[in-house]
Amino acid sequence: MAAKQCGAVTDRCTEYACGVASGEIIAGKYVRLACQRHLDDIEKSQDPEYIYYFDIEKSEEIINFGEELTIAEGQEQEHVTLFPFQCFILGSLNGWRIKEKGYRRFRTSYVQLGRQNGKSFIDGILACYYGNFDGYMYGKIYCTATKQDQANIVWEEINKFISSDNELAECFKVHAHNHTIDCLITHSEIKALSGDTKSLDGHRTYLGIVDEYHAHKTNQMYKLLEGGIKKLKSALISVITTAGFDLKSPCYKLYEYCCSLLEGVFENDSQFVYIAQLDEGDDWHNRDNWIKANPILEFDSDAWDNLVPVANTARDMGGEDLRDFLVKQLNMWTQWSNSQYIKDIREWKRCAVLKTLENFHGAKCYVGIDLSSGGDLTSIAIIIPHIEGGVKKYFIKTHSFIPAGRVDEHIKTDKVPYDLWIKKGLVTVTETLGGVKTDYKYIISYLRELISQYELKPQLVCYDPHNASAFLSDIEALGVDSVSITQTARELNDAKVDFQLEIKAGNVEIEGIETGSGKKEVVPADELLTWSIANAKTVSNSFGEIKIDKSAGEDRIDPIDAIIDAWKAAMKEEYRPDANEAVSEWLALMEKYGLAGE
Repeated sequence: MAAKQCGAVTDRCTEYACGVASGEIIAGKYVRLACQRHLDDIEKSQDPEYIYYFDIEKSEEIINFGEELTIAEGQEQEHVTLFPFQCFILGSLNGWRIKEKGYRRFRTSYVQLGRQNGKSFIDGILACYYGNFDGYMYGKIYCTATKQDQANIVWEEINKFISSDNELAECFKVHAHNHTIDCLITHSEIKALSGDTKSLDGHRTYLGIVDEYHAHKTNQMYKLLEGGIKKLKSALISVITTAGFDLKSPCYKLYEYCCSLLEGVFENDSQFVYIAQLDEGDDWHNRDNWIKANPILEFDSDAWDNLVPVANTARDMGGEDLRDFLVKQLNMWTQWSNSQYIKDIREWKRCAVLKTLENFHGAKCYVGIDLSSGGDLTSIAIIIPHIEGGVKKYFIKTHSFIPAGRVDEHIKTDKVPYDLWIKKGLVTVTETLGGVKTDYKYIISYLRELISQYELKPQLVCYDPHNASAFLSDIEALGVDSVSITQTARELNDAKVDFQLEIKAGNVEIEGIETGSGKKEVVPADELLTWSIANAKTVSNSFGEIKIDKSAGEDRIDPIDAIIDAWKAAMKEEYRPDANEAVSEWLALMEKYGLAGE
């Protein structure tokens, strides 16, 4: 399809897509997929049933507008010259339209670029254009970030464009004291906001700019902006960011979604995606690969050369310096800490399988329990070792408990949706003991019900002795042997290392669900468990023995603690065929096929 669409290209947006698709322009996997999507959709637009079309005039209009602006920064003023990748981003956002009404197709945009690739510059062009020259009256345009200084960066880009051009300045009125710009032609307003969600609530956002989304701890600001566009026909939420260090952040979740969208796992015709990063397996030492994350380097050899000593220093110093280079310069999502337990969260997510406890009726299992202190989270883990294809594997099921009176508090302190997890059945709310302390009888009841429902055969209950004195009599009521697991590096080192290695080997299984995209992709069903894995850090004693810990008071690792407690026993179980079970299975087969008694 690329060759067909690239025969007689008349616009700069499609020209870039053709250059990438043909290999003439060096680009990473997700840029190639974004460009192929553009070319495929142009082909689809020839079908009367396809509701979108690419308006070349509208695409060129915003590009031409951008190149009429003036760059004031530097020794001399000069007109903007947009690079091809910038033409692709701007041209796509403004050129793709809905056939029936001519409204813009893309309502949300995710652009991820390395540092100093003109991210704020692109948003500045969008804000100027949407503010006064798009024909929409009384629009609200917000430049948002977690901190005011960051929110002001895009606003300052807009202000520089305006102050550098006398004709443009006649169309705007700048209020520097409160970082507001009045758009005099349309009576719209451009404003910089930082974490002030009250100012966004209730407003219809025509253009919402989320700068450096990787730094946002929650998605609240993004969702308020998104919620304000539902009644507007051509509104846009624009996220332009570098990669980040926090794999629990809402930005990483959006990044993963956008990658899957380009790979065809999901379909969302209203989401634009441009992600410039190295491909998996690329040698980051090779400077020729850097352009994949920094498309601007193709046009700035000095910047390319200046990046070499930065890379060499990062290589030599290692640690945080190397991570900063990989994340900010090469646009690669990487956890910040050397002590991160699972450094590549994708390894964990690959453990998801389409299995539940229903697949393990009558199986032997090991139970781990991590008890809370007072009103924190309490978690249990059930591990079922089994043989599959001659290989020992481990199916894991976890569940957590929280007192009713502490739910709202933990939603605020932990910054995660316990309320949604409760609705999904991942967390049980305990109502007794005033709702401020977990009633351990809920745990025993839950375990007893699972054991009965699936005819499980618990071999051992492994528990953290801390806070367990009131729980011991309850454990005895289960009628299962129990053992105290002291929470020290010496006690837990072997289990922690073995669990990590089995994850890498693909022998750990967790309950998964299909994405519903028709691509049969399976993702973890338990978001709380995945969140706790991302929180887990390692600490060691003077002998180099390691245990799992957390780095902040609001981070929770209770489900992982429960798994490690049970893993200590489960990893030691050797598979020995049970003669009685084998005979029972043989007799059942004989009876099934009518051979019994012959």
